[in-house]
Amino acid sequence: MTDDANLDVQQIVEDIEEPRPARPQEAAQPSGQALPVTLDEIANDPEITAYIEAADSNLGVLGFTEHGFRHANLVSHIARNVLRRLEYDAHLQELAAIAGYIHDIGNAISRYDHSLTGALLAREVLVRHGLAPQDIALVMGAIGSHGDDSQRLGEAVHPVSAALILADKSDVHRSRVRNPDAATFDQHDRVNYASESSFLRVDPENKRITLELTIDTSISQVMHYFEIFLPRMLMSRRAAEFLGCAFHIDINGVELL
Repeated sequence: MTDDANLDVQQIVEDIEEPRPARPQEAAQPSGQALPVTLDEIANDPEITAYIEAADSNLGVLGFTEHGFRHANLVSHIARNVLRRLEYDAHLQELAAIAGYIHDIGNAISRYDHSLTGALLAREVLVRHGLAPQDIALVMGAIGSHGDDSQRLGEAVHPVSAALILADKSDVHRSRVRNPDAATFDQHDRVNYASESSFLRVDPENKRITLELTIDTSISQVMHYFEIFLPRMLMSRRAAEFLGCAFHIDINGVELL
């Protein structure tokens, strides 16, 4: 593969991406009813707390990066912010925040197909809290469509889903690395540890969503990021396009996509 200086990420993406035009106008709609629960109430639900703790512990055993309360809170915040910046209504913003907080609870069952099991676990909790069926369907669809495991890429199916994908895939940071021994880092540990900062910038005026990363290239080269996270890039690009925006990646001040 090419070195970082000659890296043409745009061409790499174009070469492997299978074009399939989305039809956002056919997306499922929210209930229109007032939500009977807030993100804070979901976050304080003992069942959700237990699922997130178990999910993070399971992934720790398997050597994955942090997927606990830090990740849940951050993804929730970013998902809400994406829709807020693009001027979606408060109802969808709250659903995106809820979906973002609970999106990884399926890892309490298994890493594989965790998006599908997570959606089913979420349903039981949301029914108990009295959400309308249409709103439950949106949250389930978002969780069910966010995964990139089992060699399948999740795809945005409505705005809540798109916001969740963008939020989840933007969380690349050294604070997620559990392994204290840099000498034994695997590729994912190395790339995450090299990331000193990550920020998802939403520019509604210019219809641009940009993932801005600062990477310590003495720890991991830029190419290593793309080797590992190319599926996430493709998902993020499609999610941004679903929201009517172009997706870009800026690493160390250089726009690479």
